[in-house]
Amino acid sequence: MATPPNGIASSGRRPPVRLASVRRQSGDHMKSSFSRALQTTFACAAVAALAAGASGARAQSSVQLYGQVDEWIGAQKFPGGQRAWGVQGGGMSTSYWGLRGTEDLGGGYQAIFTLEDFFRAQNGHYGRFDGDTFFGRNAYVGLATPYGTVRAGRLTTQLFISTILFNPFIDSYVFSPMVYHVFLGLGTFPTYTTDQGVVGDSGWNNAIDYTSPSFGGLNAAAMYALGNTAGDNRSKKWSGQLNYSSGPFAATAVYQYVNFNGGPGDLGALVSGMKSQGVAQLGLSYDFKLAKIYAQYMYTKNELNTGSWHVNTAQGGVSVPLGPGSALASYAYSRDSGGHDQTRRTWALGYDYPLSKRTDVYAAYMNDRYSGMSGGDTFGAGIRAKF
Repeated sequence: MATPPNGIASSGRRPPVRLASVRRQSGDHMKSSFSRALQTTFACAAVAALAAGASGARAQSSVQLYGQVDEWIGAQKFPGGQRAWGVQGGGMSTSYWGLRGTEDLGGGYQAIFTLEDFFRAQNGHYGRFDGDTFFGRNAYVGLATPYGTVRAGRLTTQLFISTILFNPFIDSYVFSPMVYHVFLGLGTFPTYTTDQGVVGDSGWNNAIDYTSPSFGGLNAAAMYALGNTAGDNRSKKWSGQLNYSSGPFAATAVYQYVNFNGGPGDLGALVSGMKSQGVAQLGLSYDFKLAKIYAQYMYTKNELNTGSWHVNTAQGGVSVPLGPGSALASYAYSRDSGGHDQTRRTWALGYDYPLSKRTDVYAAYMNDRYSGMSGGDTFGAGIRAKF
């Protein structure tokens, strides 16, 4: 999802100028110089604005700054672990900022780019964790055409999009049972010696994808990521997805395959001897107005040097309008086969209250049970602001 250093570079600011040290007799000269400099600055700014306006009128290009900041306070305990209290980032959504640009090329064609960086507002660090890449959410350039869109760079995976769109807690790594089961799997946090869920992160490096136009609510997408290892073609990833949406009904089907070489790099395998992994996921939702229901099923097959095992995962959820906000509920269950005989049961309840179109507050509780270990749970409240 190259790693820059964790440290933050010094600002390199100069010491402030002390006005008291400026001699009075030079005041008139300074005022005159400042006036000329100010006039020159305004003139340059006006010319630049006119030039930018003229260029924008011809090319119809735009660049947008956007993102969100999410902070929550509460406590978290993983199965078999100890409870930790604190103020943390990313309760309902991971904080990030981004730049998005488009340029109209004519004839229905557009050049596009996106750069998006996760960050942790609680301490000001970039990335979701220490060592995370800088533009870890997305970093790509592409071409949008009447026949579909092609992008290349670091791309959010289709499996991740399917996972978050068909559960009521969406992309919460703190309160969403389905996100837990997909990306934590049945492993023992934080070592994951037996299972770690889906490998390869929620974004792929060195990737290219194609998304088709929508035909009657149906569209398709495909992605391929190269290993970028000279003389070794084993480290690669690919996926395909179908999406359908019509009125209150939506559905998706996605398959993802990851193959490893000796050094998996961004594939991030923590289970020793992992050779490959295939994941199939189905999702659907229906909005009854009084309630929106969600359902997901996922089949994961892991290949190791010593054998293989698979995991079945299911999730059901509901979002109910309640007052100005929404009540949320979700339950996920996973069980493996192949000698480990592990199960995980996770449920969550929450309430999301909008303060405006861009800002909401929330409270949630999640209960997590993993076979053979003491139970875990997470509870807290937070605020999320979008810009």
